[in-house]
Amino acid sequence: MTPDRPISDLFAQRRPLRSLEFFPPKDDAGVEALRGAATALRRMNPDFVSVTYGAGGTTRDRTAQVSAMLKAEFGFTVMPHLTCVGHSRAELTDLADRIHAGGFRNIMTLRGDPPKGAAEFQVTQGGLRHADELVSLLKARHSDLCLGVAGYPEKHPEASSLDLDLTNLKRKVDAGAAFVTTQLFFDNTVYYRFVERCRTAGIHVPIVPGIMPVLSLKQVQRFTQMCGASLPQQLITRLEVAAENTDVLETIGIDWALTQIRGLLANGAPGYHLYIMNRAKGALALTAGLAA
Repeated sequence: MTPDRPISDLFAQRRPLRSLEFFPPKDDAGVEALRGAATALRRMNPDFVSVTYGAGGTTRDRTAQVSAMLKAEFGFTVMPHLTCVGHSRAELTDLADRIHAGGFRNIMTLRGDPPKGAAEFQVTQGGLRHADELVSLLKARHSDLCLGVAGYPEKHPEASSLDLDLTNLKRKVDAGAAFVTTQLFFDNTVYYRFVERCRTAGIHVPIVPGIMPVLSLKQVQRFTQMCGASLPQQLITRLEVAAENTDVLETIGIDWALTQIRGLLANGAPGYHLYIMNRAKGALALTAGLAA
């Protein structure tokens, strides 16, 4: 199988990249729905797509299934996620070998969230505690892997301070990560400040902003609570006025994301990564809006 092109080569072209994130469905019907979304999104011609990794074994097999499908059927450059959760070092090495043998050359490298119902992250016996350890393991095993890592513009919820969080991020980059993708945010000023702090801290890899088109106030409040992001009052007010009108909510979410992306690209962001929740409509609307 022809190996994927490292995403670091794409960044070297000095043009804005656009990427999408899929999550693996829980059943075969969900896989078929995802296949339909991917068919529509092929028109967007993303530079790469990522596939998330279920905590506690919930969707791990389907991560491999969906990654293979998106690569073989759609020709996407696919970046599977891999986490430390529930794995020993030996298991992670075996997974890295399988991913590499499948022709994948890009991995989103994460510590991972605790499984549902668990209060905090627990190290598996013989496993890894931090994402920088996973970066080191993967680069030692397959030096040609291009590794992305996560960054938190408003601080990881478990970090005691922004400075400590940046120190942890720098460890991941120093271990061999080629780029950073941020957690979602809704105020571009947050991203600009984060990039400035990263550069001051000696982190000089591309920092890709992660954007999520809002579908409802409850949904976005749930996500922001999980990842420690804040919501601008102006966006909250608009969503409250829209109430349960799904068409209006979708229009508000796309408009807000479109404004964000235009501003980010105008200010030198290396591209954007869309958290699309396996929905094609919003991503295609954003692509059309940016092309206008």
